[in-house]
Amino acid sequence: MSTLEIRDLHVSVAGQGDEAREILRGVDLTVDSAQTHAIMGPNGSGKSTLAYSIAGHPKYQVTSGAITLDGEDVLAMSVDARARAGLFLAMQYPVEVPGVTVSNFLRTAVTAVRGEAPKLREFVKELNGTMKGLSIDPVFAQRNLNEGFSGGEKKRHEILQLQLLNPKIAILDETDSGLDIDALKVVSAGINAYREVPGHGVLLITHYTRILRYVRPDFVHVFVGGRIVEEGGPELAEELEANGYERFLPAEVMS
Repeated sequence: MSTLEIRDLHVSVAGQGDEAREILRGVDLTVDSAQTHAIMGPNGSGKSTLAYSIAGHPKYQVTSGAITLDGEDVLAMSVDARARAGLFLAMQYPVEVPGVTVSNFLRTAVTAVRGEAPKLREFVKELNGTMKGLSIDPVFAQRNLNEGFSGGEKKRHEILQLQLLNPKIAILDETDSGLDIDALKVVSAGINAYREVPGHGVLLITHYTRILRYVRPDFVHVFVGGRIVEEGGPELAEELEANGYERFLPAEVMS
């Protein structure tokens, strides 16, 4: 069993004139394997900042608090060490990498995480089988990474990475954004296949409840103003769908 623990996390980012602006204001969250946690909140509430801070993005400065994975200090790890330790981030806006094929990228990533290069024939077999499960055309592997990809292709590729890298905890930052219903079903099925494997936990960040119809969360957290302001089960997501975030917003925002 694996556990990601976040305790009293405060994070700032440089603003105009390099003046630091606090975005996360004391986040407490525990994600165990075999659990799916959904974080929901309005734009600008700090959801993506939390994801990038866990992953180690240099733009975000942790000013206080702690993040541990199975008791190990995540904040003391480099970005690649966090990946090897078992953390995975599916980004909201995956970047294009011209000149690097999907196949080469994935084999390099798998080598880094597993500690040794898989035999080419075995890797190709594994890659093709995983792509088939995500309804990805085999020629996709020879395309340049994310170059000219549709939104759905980018998100399917993120889930392809997830299944091949097999992390302990998957952090999925708005994986459902920009997906049509068919792509959403395929991506959701890929997430469900991952979380059905023992030892896997999911932190799913989203604006909308539609992906939660396919990826059923165990816990839902409402994120407003850089902190968690409400927690509950799947029924909380249904309330948000019906009523929005109005009751969680500060009075000055509503005025």
